[in-house]
Amino acid sequence: MIVDGRPNRFRSAGRPQNTFAPKSARVIRWLLIHASESLTQRQIARATDMTEGYVSRIVGRLDREGYLVREESGAVRPKDPALLLDAWREVYQFSKHTIHQGHVAARSGDALLQFVGDTLLEQGIEHAATGLAGAWALTRFAAFRIATLYLPTDPSPALLDRLGCREEPRGANLWLVVPNDAGVFQGAVEKDGVRCVHPVQVYLDLKEHPERAPEAAEHLRTELLTWRHDG
Repeated sequence: MIVDGRPNRFRSAGRPQNTFAPKSARVIRWLLIHASESLTQRQIARATDMTEGYVSRIVGRLDREGYLVREESGAVRPKDPALLLDAWREVYQFSKHTIHQGHVAARSGDALLQFVGDTLLEQGIEHAATGLAGAWALTRFAAFRIATLYLPTDPSPALLDRLGCREEPRGANLWLVVPNDAGVFQGAVEKDGVRCVHPVQVYLDLKEHPERAPEAAEHLRTELLTWRHDG
């Protein structure tokens, strides 16, 4: 397997460098997933497995930057979800995740996705498709060659052997991705037997994918990520 995008092991603790840093992005992701609801900071903290203090800092920053509507009760919701998603996508880098690239013999991308998903399910390994594979599973937009799936940890040699996965840097058709934050799994859905990350995450990840990724991203957004502008 070819491994790319190792995370920085020397990141400083405390306040994130920017509003859209991996951990703080959990708040943004949850707000976008529930864009039509007003959420308290306690609700967000519990849903994202973060402290209320940390969530308060992120919400405060988003509020100051004009991304939120705050009610008298203190509950918040995105003012313009599309604008918030655009701002996040502008700085988002899929390459910051750890990407294991390899090749598995398969007759098509969707057959590969189904095989890998079934194998991971049998092994009891958490996973979720993203990128072109995720877009296809959610919208059936277009055929794809590269199946991309998130895993919580690096794939073991035993798993790679079970998948029949071999190192193939130029012809890789399987990307097993270890995220730089577990928040990518928030809002994961199952569609026709395929587990996928939420459409928000798929849309972000398509930014750095090959093939017909730009078209797939636009189609996904039109079909699944339309919101009203609240004020």
